[in-house]
Amino acid sequence: MCSACSAWGERRRARGGQRRRERAGDRGAVTAELALALPVLLALTTGLVWLLAVGVAQVRTVDAAREAARALARGDDAGEALALGERVAPDGVRLTVARSGERVVVRARGRVRGPGGLFGSIPGATLQAEAVAIAEEEGGGP
Repeated sequence: MCSACSAWGERRRARGGQRRRERAGDRGAVTAELALALPVLLALTTGLVWLLAVGVAQVRTVDAAREAARALARGDDAGEALALGERVAPDGVRLTVARSGERVVVRARGRVRGPGGLFGSIPGATLQAEAVAIAEEEGGGP
């Protein structure tokens, strides 16, 4: 082998060694980045799931107020109408009834707790809904 060829081979091996050492310094960087990003992704997912649960509870609260107001407007017994609304409502929601002339107003109010656990610092959410119905005339029909 000629001396120029062996010198070229030595330089090539030396450069390859530098590249390997540079890459070796980056080893584990992806693992470290993932270890930092994973808790953030977990917190974000937990927050989104909790917000979805609050949204579902709010819809159920609106439905409960509407069902109770509709039943009262039909002339159903107040106890039965409130029981119907409470079956639809999420746990902890209270229904109140007010009448003003022929109008029946049902208000629903409750609270959803925060996610708890590691996320205990997130406060709960207040749920509110109001439904108004016009009382039907008794004995009216086609």
